[in-house]
Amino acid sequence: MKVLLAGGGTGGHVYPAIAIANKIKEHNPDCEILFVGTKNGIESEIVPKAGFELKTVTVQGFKRKIDLDNIKRVFKLCKGLEQSRRIVKKYKPDIVIGTGGYVSGPVLFNAAMNKRVTIVHEQNSFPGVTNKILSKVATKVLTSFEDSHKRFPEASQDKLVLTGNPVRKEILNSRKFIARKNLGISEDKKMVLCYGGSGGSEEINDAMRLVIENMVKEDVAFIFATGKVYYDEFIETIKDIELKPYQRVMPYLDNMADGLAASDIVIGSAGAISLAEITALGKPSIIIPKAYTAENHQEYNAKSIESQGAGIAILEKDLTPQSLNEAVFKLLGDKELLIDMANNAKKIGKPEAIDLIYNEIMKSYNEAVGSKKKNKKQKEQSEVKEENVEQQTAQEPKVIGIKKK
Repeated sequence: MKVLLAGGGTGGHVYPAIAIANKIKEHNPDCEILFVGTKNGIESEIVPKAGFELKTVTVQGFKRKIDLDNIKRVFKLCKGLEQSRRIVKKYKPDIVIGTGGYVSGPVLFNAAMNKRVTIVHEQNSFPGVTNKILSKVATKVLTSFEDSHKRFPEASQDKLVLTGNPVRKEILNSRKFIARKNLGISEDKKMVLCYGGSGGSEEINDAMRLVIENMVKEDVAFIFATGKVYYDEFIETIKDIELKPYQRVMPYLDNMADGLAASDIVIGSAGAISLAEITALGKPSIIIPKAYTAENHQEYNAKSIESQGAGIAILEKDLTPQSLNEAVFKLLGDKELLIDMANNAKKIGKPEAIDLIYNEIMKSYNEAVGSKKKNKKQKEQSEVKEENVEQQTAQEPKVIGIKKK
């Protein structure tokens, strides 16, 4: 079995692809796996480190305005389509999986035109334009938010399957008691985890100073990851606040598994993978979607969580030190609300997502293989039937008529 995965640009597209590749390899050790991405995307570093081969193509997204740069991007798209066609033709994959990013478009389109099994995985509540188009030609579309289904074309509705986003094993296996022991936080303490995505968020950082000041006063345990770029500047703003050992400000949180497991509340942005991890562990959350993301997908993700009673959404334009402080202490002071939110988060969360994704991929593959075998058998039976008819015709005695004079 040969599998081709296309996804790139951000970690939100690449990490799900790697998780899927690892799952396929786990169950099919002899299968061949190839990734397709771009030279400039995060995939150029992450994929080889994960132990997989990466082929690159030239492709770039379009701007909303018409200018010379957009014309150049049209030529890049044409080049990317041709490069993708060659890769698909040469590699001859049995399954092609797209996890988003501009690179998914040309690769999956070529695969679909070559009648390969094509699977789209959409991470967000608001599907990207590329995935909406691909959904019309793909074999199956795997989604992560139930409310995303209404945003896909009508013609694609019967292909949609809700599977969720894959979550790292170390997070799924983490336990609150052990995590708190590892972090030196007692069981009786209330604990808040805050991070603004892998790079941090200046808006969240600006709002967190007041929250930290009040959490120190109330003796609340917390871990706050500022992002490496913002760390020195933020530390300077809280130098007059005396932190206890269980109150930590750091540039980046390496041990996300313990941080999430130990927390009572999580404050963060609305990246799809982050939300998958938060809900898989059933954590109440305060979600602050980053503005100006593609199709504003983070806002849709955040509102989806809020509408299902699993968290509070605060838009960046509404975020102030006071609004964030009010939300944090509202949750910390209401035990019943925290329990309700935790239960609702668990209902949304899909810790079994990677298994569901793998099963749907293999189901589509096996159906395609079965269909090919059936067609081959029918063709063979038809050929045998034709051969028998020809033999029977040849063996029949010729009737010689007597011509009357």
